[in-house]
Amino acid sequence: MTMNLSWLDDFLALAASGNFSRAAEERHMTQPAFSRRIRALEEWLGAELFDRSSQPARLTAAGEWFRETAQELMARVARVPGEARAVAEAHSTTLRFASTHALSFTFLPEWLRSLESRVEVGPVTLISDVLERCEALLLERQVQFVVSHGHPQAPSELQAQGFPFVRVGSDLLLPVSAPGPDGRPRHALADATPAAPLQLLGYSPESGTGRILREVCGAALDRCPTQGAFTAHLASVLRTMALTGRGMAWLPRRLIEDDLAAGRLLEAAPAPWHVDMDIRLYRDRAPLGHAGELFWQAAEEAVQSGR
Repeated sequence: MTMNLSWLDDFLALAASGNFSRAAEERHMTQPAFSRRIRALEEWLGAELFDRSSQPARLTAAGEWFRETAQELMARVARVPGEARAVAEAHSTTLRFASTHALSFTFLPEWLRSLESRVEVGPVTLISDVLERCEALLLERQVQFVVSHGHPQAPSELQAQGFPFVRVGSDLLLPVSAPGPDGRPRHALADATPAAPLQLLGYSPESGTGRILREVCGAALDRCPTQGAFTAHLASVLRTMALTGRGMAWLPRRLIEDDLAAGRLLEAAPAPWHVDMDIRLYRDRAPLGHAGELFWQAAEEAVQSGR
């Protein structure tokens, strides 16, 4: 007979209560089926684990010994997947990133190329998503690094949980609008009145850029006459809506540099409404493996040297 690992959960459930009916319900099975599994475990061990003559059932001497052993075994089994991933990661040359959408194509490729003089950048896998999902991927250890915007007034979930990060770049969140027939911004904050509120293209709650904007400018913006015209979690979507003249949006300068240069978008509010942002590289708190640690070291050295 081969021992089934799920029998250990059965045993521990019964050891906790001594009640076969309650333990069977906890394990989502009928009492007869549960009793057969406990008996099968005892047959595999060659020892009685419970004194069934008492109510509730009590552990025998062998049962007391096996309870500690079962707990140790279950704890060891729980550690196996993480240890296996750590072994595989230690020998992997692939770097695993998550990055917010805008930075995935405006910042990340050029930044990776800039590090190639310091470290050999091997295979890279990139997941591009909203900030909440990027943070979750690092918390779940699905990726080694996260690249995102940041601001001191809007701590991220990763920052709050103590994940190490370095500032690898900068960006500027600009309020912009398409030009009107007179060459001025079609939607300008200074022109907004209660009778003609500013048409605002805003971010949904899961947007990291929106989180920064709310923390830095939210209170002041609430005092302005505005009307929500469109909401999305991607800056690239808001850019498209701004280009079609639907309203004013705060957009990362790196995303709209060409639009500003060509006059397709214009700054629609003065400098006090501009928001300086960091570009941050977060890393897993656990060891990254050889390739990952070399990359992190190169990124830190590039920051220290001002490159």
